[in-house]
Amino acid sequence: MVGAQLKLERVSKSYLPAAAAPRVLDDINVEVRDGEFVVLVGRSGSGKSTLLNLIGTIDTPTSGEIYIDDVALSALDETGRALLRRRRIGFVFQFFNLIPTLTAAENLQLPLELNGVTGPEATQRVADWLIAVELADYGHRFPEELSGGEQQRVAIARALVHGPGIVLADEPTGNLDLETATSMIALLDRLCRRTGTTLIMATHSQEVIGLADRVFAIRGGCLIEEPA
Repeated sequence: MVGAQLKLERVSKSYLPAAAAPRVLDDINVEVRDGEFVVLVGRSGSGKSTLLNLIGTIDTPTSGEIYIDDVALSALDETGRALLRRRRIGFVFQFFNLIPTLTAAENLQLPLELNGVTGPEATQRVADWLIAVELADYGHRFPEELSGGEQQRVAIARALVHGPGIVLADEPTGNLDLETATSMIALLDRLCRRTGTTLIMATHSQEVIGLADRVFAIRGGCLIEEPA
């Protein structure tokens, strides 16, 4: 797997007319290098999730441009953005977002199927990633049969199984106890570095900051780099 280069040029986001409310994000300029681990910090409501949604093509900027591997996202139509998101981006959420009617293995198979990977190759990839997250014997279990930490391990494997260039993690440990959260962050960091995947994480956790290559704070809509 190969990480993705990411560039934001003068990116702003407003949800109301400029006269009615300040911008959630204001004139963001940043480049993230291939394979970096970047952490976003800031108070609740500061715009961390909004920035992740813009990078993940779930939302679009009010102004400015976002490039992934030199592809301008504004040049893509809705189908093109969906294809890029499906192929090049993985997501890890605070509340896991596993499909409850699918087993752990089937949750991993889904992104592979969406990318046209089926049959023995898909079966092998699923098995390999369950091993990687230390759940080799849990593939047949449904999410409700797993602990919170186990569900997040499945979610990490699901985010990486299709070989994305970027993984976006939005408060991935916010629903876990400290000990489990610490092990989850170490696991995600290790797997992304092993695969060369670019990792961008929004978090309040101080433990995460020490692992990151770069740390950015969002204050007043501005992105400010801080010492890692």
